[in-house]
This record gives sequence, structure tokens and C-alpha cells, in this order.
Amino acid sequence: QVQLVESGGGSVQAGGSLRLSCTVSIYTYMRYCMGWFRQAPGKEREGVAAIDGDGTTSYAESAKGRFTISKDNAKKTVYLQMNSLKPEDTGTYYCSAGRGLRSGGYCDGVFESRSQGTQVTVSS
Repeated sequence: QVQLVESGGGSVQAGGSLRLSCTVSIYTYMRYCMGWFRQAPGKEREGVAAIDGDGTTSYAESAKGRFTISKDNAKKTVYLQMNSLKPEDTGTYYCSAGRGLRSGGYCDGVFESRSQGTQVTVSS
């Protein structure tokens, strides 16, 4: 059963912007670390950005200065604002819930990752 629902993906040209949303089914998840990671064909999964229960954030080096993670607890939703997109940002973006925040845009101790993902395609 899907517990995390992503939306907001699409196709944009390099330099464009997208805002991804991840809505959780269980409010309690918002008290933990919520993170975005992406998977591109032929590449390993990589963390992009994460935010913990008190709002502290962590970003991958590739995302710093371009992406912003935020959340709205009342809406049970985590956002990823992506600006200045590059072709290398192309991939399927997923969100997950974990027990703690760590550097590089990751959550430690992931306990929830059941989601369908949202596709982001950036053309040059």
C-alpha cells in the first residue's frame, strides 16, 4: 500500500523550474526525517535533499543553491523546489521517511519508502 504520494514532475528545458510534492498518509511521518532521492537509468540511487522534524535541512552537493526542501505539516506535505534545472537532474524522484537526518541529503534509518515516484526530465 502506497504511503507516500509524489507529484509535480514533468518535462522542462535546462534552466527551468519544477516543484515536487510528497504527501504522506500518516501524519506522524512529518515528525521524522523526510527526504527526496532520485533514480536515473543506469545510475545508482542518490539522495537529493532531506528535512527533519524541526525543519533542519540537508542537501546533496549537486542540489545546493538550486533546490529547496520545505514542508507543511498541516498539509502532511513535503516540497522540493527545483530551480536552474540541468539535464543531469533527470530521473524519477521519490520521497521517503527516516529516523534521522544526515549530510548529503539523506535520511538515516528509512522506514517508509512505498511510493510510485514522479518523473523529471530536463532537456538541453
